[in-house]
Amino acid sequence: MRTLPRSLRWLAAGGLALGLGWSSLLPADTPATIVVGYLSMERADDQEPLSVLDPVIDDEGLQGARLGLNDNNATAQFLGQEFILHEVVVSQGGDVGEALESLIEQGAEWIVSGLPAAALDELMAHPARGDRVVFNAWAPDDELRGEACHPELYHTTPSRRMLADALAQFLGFKQWDRWALVYGNTDEDRILADVLRASAERYGHRVVDDRMWPHDPMARRAEGGFHAIQREIPVFLQDLPEHDVLVIADETDYFGEYFPFQTWAPRPVVGTQGLIATPWHRAHESWGAVQLQRRFEKLADRWMTPRDFGAWLALRSLGEAAARTGSVARQAVLDYMLSEEFELAGYLGFPVSFRTWNHQLRQPILITGPRMVASVSPQEGYLHPRTPLDALGADEGESQCRF
Repeated sequence: MRTLPRSLRWLAAGGLALGLGWSSLLPADTPATIVVGYLSMERADDQEPLSVLDPVIDDEGLQGARLGLNDNNATAQFLGQEFILHEVVVSQGGDVGEALESLIEQGAEWIVSGLPAAALDELMAHPARGDRVVFNAWAPDDELRGEACHPELYHTTPSRRMLADALAQFLGFKQWDRWALVYGNTDEDRILADVLRASAERYGHRVVDDRMWPHDPMARRAEGGFHAIQREIPVFLQDLPEHDVLVIADETDYFGEYFPFQTWAPRPVVGTQGLIATPWHRAHESWGAVQLQRRFEKLADRWMTPRDFGAWLALRSLGEAAARTGSVARQAVLDYMLSEEFELAGYLGFPVSFRTWNHQLRQPILITGPRMVASVSPQEGYLHPRTPLDALGADEGESQCRF
């Protein structure tokens, strides 16, 4: 008997299947839904970028969630699933609980948070949340992954310690082991300075001196202001001990950008300005990242920021788990997300996955200058018995998280 070529046999079998009623396996008319609420806070008036070259972004994070929604639904439509996103932006000092209740009234069963740590704590403690899972897509605070961790809180943005460790590994690769540390006079900068000291100790660096930049935000648009900067910064740094690199801790971006090219000794500037550690950067184009960058730019008419990336990862984590399990049930999705089988393509070289002991997404970290990626951590030679990604941030044995 003559046999058909494989391609024709496949077509014939498909036609026969449809003729026998296999069309009943196609997605139902009413898809199973996952309803997600995105909750964020307006930018404070004093948080405009230091450089006039950087745009003021009012929808940071939100556009990342929207792209994650689109990417999920591109696959979900073939699986009988649908993702729905509701959005609430709270004003500075606004009622986070009221915003949460609004999302719940719209049917949200999963929450993505673009809130700072204090507002996120308020969200987690609010009785209306019930047992809903919250994805932290912005707050880098280590205590949220440590002593203040929560079994229903998942982190798709890296902690300060992960970022500091990523930078410390790269400086170790360069053998820039003597650090001079300058930090700002805000609580965030003092915390970051402590984290940087811990990373330096972990990877064998030495902080030879550290000092606080004593001034409030400069009058950056004052005529001739750069002349004062050119005089003040070298004097501020002139008596530093011998060092390989100047490390800046300025999370609010009010002074650090002035330090490159103004140091007393000719040394590279790293930290929150100069060469930085970041989960995402507009210059990143490896491992298919250009595709993600272009999809985002088409949607938002701007480049993707780390906050956008964290929100995108949150939506995509839900989408990947729902697609792989074929279920939108909460427990089925969570069980898969925390399993060893879960891997999400994050356009960072390694697939990303969640740590079971504190629900932090393990992920590579970009080491980048203003316009070009210099490296990606974890660096070669920094090993870990589970995965090199667990060499960034608090490991399971040192974690203070207890669910």
